[in-house]
Amino acid sequence: MNKCKQIYGVDISKNVFDVVDSKEIHSQFKNDGKGFKAFHKALPADALVVMEATGYYHYRLAQFLYEKNVNVSVVNPLSVKRFIQMKLSKVKTDKSDAKAICEYATVNEVPPYTAKDKNQAECLQLIRLIDIYLKQTTALKNKLHGEKTLGKPSKTVYHSLNRSLKAVQKEIKILEDRLTEIVKEEQQKQLTLVKSIPGLGNKTAIMLIVLTYAAHQPHLLT
Repeated sequence: MNKCKQIYGVDISKNVFDVVDSKEIHSQFKNDGKGFKAFHKALPADALVVMEATGYYHYRLAQFLYEKNVNVSVVNPLSVKRFIQMKLSKVKTDKSDAKAICEYATVNEVPPYTAKDKNQAECLQLIRLIDIYLKQTTALKNKLHGEKTLGKPSKTVYHSLNRSLKAVQKEIKILEDRLTEIVKEEQQKQLTLVKSIPGLGNKTAIMLIVLTYAAHQPHLLT
């Protein structure tokens, strides 16, 4: 059980976020700066705001409230889904989702959101995008190899592929640099220890640290 008197379940979508509190009062706000401020203004001092990890959408609101010293928790959507299934609820609306999140937090201990969560979540986003770019790199290299096999019948196509490959590789470098920056800032000591393992490079060490942390913070994985 959570000690806060008023619990607010939040369901976030692209344009709005729905809120249902412990008294089952429903309200809706725009998913932007003005909406965040309006929601914050309506919160009592002892409020606990709980939301699911929903990719980009929840980060902005969670961080905004955290910086305003509001008690915030970001929970694993799978845990809430299982909770709903146990209640045998078949109604699926934003309002019902917000209510379910509120009820979930009422009967379960929920983890406090911290700025560190935000950094680790960014790390996971970076890794996912790097993975996408690496797949694009492989595809472009294979296509270039195919063009070479054909004897470069179209210089325009060949040069376009080369430019695209260099552009993707540049983006990967930018993302990897940011990933390194975050890990060094948060866990330099651990990074040094992991890198001391023979045969383990800097990139692999960083990936290992981020994914190990995420395994213990399941709400960040979704």
